[in-house]
Amino acid sequence: MTTYGDMITLMLCFFIALLAFSSISPGKFQEVASGLARIFSGNPPSVLMGGKSTVTEPIITTKPGIKEDLIKVIEDENFKGKITIVENDQGTLISLGNMQYFDPFSAKLTSDAKNLLEKIGSIIVEHTTNAVEIFGYTDDRTPPDGSIYPSNWHLGGARSASVTKYFCEDLKNKRIAQRIVDIRDGKFDPDLFYDPERFFPISRGDVQISSDINRLNLEYKAKIELVQYMVRDGELTEKKAADEMTKIQKDYLEELAVKRESFQKIEIIIKREKER
Repeated sequence: MTTYGDMITLMLCFFIALLAFSSISPGKFQEVASGLARIFSGNPPSVLMGGKSTVTEPIITTKPGIKEDLIKVIEDENFKGKITIVENDQGTLISLGNMQYFDPFSAKLTSDAKNLLEKIGSIIVEHTTNAVEIFGYTDDRTPPDGSIYPSNWHLGGARSASVTKYFCEDLKNKRIAQRIVDIRDGKFDPDLFYDPERFFPISRGDVQISSDINRLNLEYKAKIELVQYMVRDGELTEKKAADEMTKIQKDYLEELAVKRESFQKIEIIIKREKER
């Protein structure tokens, strides 16, 4: 019994020493905490439910501090009306719009875009280790001849990749410089949060805007045909019809410009599961 007791004591000291030298992963700790909370709440995770992770809700929505930080950015006068946050089946969708994020027919981020991505990125990236999907969009106009992007699919992919690169390199380096003391004290691990394997750039190309513009074109044609019918039926004179046609065309071009400008946007989804 004495030998057995000595062995158990030595093993206990050995594992305590291992724990003392180790560092706790915030992401793993959050998963364990979430799993234990579900177990004690009477809803333990089950393989029969088909879940991939114990974290079924985006961590970003369960921490009041994150919400407060996001609200501060959203209500900032410099970014007001440019950020929307919506919960959907996939996770937390963050849409960045109402601003020029890229140069025309280019994947180069503007200085204003980098400023906003720095503000929002440091919050959404460093408070969860869940997978992050980044979507790149274009309008309906194809890249000009001689462009390095042969199609809008390529341009959309390059834009989403530019945002991913900004997070994984530029923003990571800035945060390392800003939180050097936390890194030294073991309170912040930039390689954990800015791990390239958790980011997934995705191209949307011009698919969505093409569908919207097709509907806009149908409405435009319907209005033109209505004016033509009214002229044939004698309800409108040629002069009034010409004025109406000019107004319809002007409204169409204005709406088309607004539609194209609305696709100067970036969408980011914080997935519900840690694993994609």
